[in-house]
Amino acid sequence: MAGIGIEHVTKRFGGVTAVHDLSLEIGDREFVTLLGPSGCGKTTLLRLIAGFMAPDEGVIRVGSTALSTPTGIVPPERRGMGMVFQNYAVWPHKTVYQNVAFGLEVRKVGRAETRARVGRVLELVNLGGLEQRYPSQLSGGQQQRVALARSLVVEPGILLLDEPLSNLDAKLRERMRWELKELQRRTGITFVYVTHDQSEAMALSDRIAVMHAGEIMQVGAPRAVYARPVNKIVADFMGLVNLISGKVVRAGGDDGIVAVGGEHPINAALPPDVVAGQTVQVAIRPENLRLLPASAADGSGSVPGEVAEVTFLGNIVACHVTLADGTRVRIQVDPGQTLEVGQRVAIRFDSRQSSVFS
Repeated sequence: MAGIGIEHVTKRFGGVTAVHDLSLEIGDREFVTLLGPSGCGKTTLLRLIAGFMAPDEGVIRVGSTALSTPTGIVPPERRGMGMVFQNYAVWPHKTVYQNVAFGLEVRKVGRAETRARVGRVLELVNLGGLEQRYPSQLSGGQQQRVALARSLVVEPGILLLDEPLSNLDAKLRERMRWELKELQRRTGITFVYVTHDQSEAMALSDRIAVMHAGEIMQVGAPRAVYARPVNKIVADFMGLVNLISGKVVRAGGDDGIVAVGGEHPINAALPPDVVAGQTVQVAIRPENLRLLPASAADGSGSVPGEVAEVTFLGNIVACHVTLADGTRVRIQVDPGQTLEVGQRVAIRFDSRQSSVFS
């Protein structure tokens, strides 16, 4: 099956615009995640792709075929797509086999072929031998696999998943992430995945589309979106980030200088439109800052501060440092490093690991 083309799609509900003039190309066999907070429009977009509603403007295509326009849609059952919902939606009165076989029975597939296909897909999702169990006899992860198997057994070219792991505990979510990615590799199906969990999106996706207020802010590979956010919205949503106010001392692209934390200069790669004297925000992840002895605050990219909070998190220590102007900065350090509240320290900024927004 060819890729999905979403072209200038808008969807309104009364006076609320849930999706606004949105365009996105999803390649064949690609795993793309729609990532964003509640209310950003990601589930609405997934349902538009599925054919559960028509766009008010724009068109959705698979290959060269228009499936959704304001004047009409191809119904969901004729799109060659499967969908897995957040609440599993398995029938409690049917066995695992009956749940998975339902779609084939609706399509009038013969009994022998149905048995063969159900058997293959149950093995694929590691549910072989559980055909006669009922959902009440299964764990949450097993019920989610039943929902996956029911979608896969009809052999869709595209699989749509709406926060399918949100009801699972943390360890089971992590295991299911791996299983989903392996499943996509084995089947070659195009996955379109909706979540608000940044770590989930980064672990699973070939590309992430970060959404906000019905629009796509940035599309790219997980590492690129995390390390090089295009604006403060993306930087703030894609994991922990420090947004530190500063004033431009010297403009000049990659060789810029910004004063932060009480007029302490640091090197920074600046956007081309900023000028000297302008107030900007420096975005840098906690793991990209270095904590040094106070004597290292020598005015060449190191800023003095005082340890305000130390929290042991097992594999890391989260440290909050207060700068001279009252700014709180979060830093992640090795758990073997000894720190005390009130201790004077210096923070080293790395311009290669930061972004600056005007």
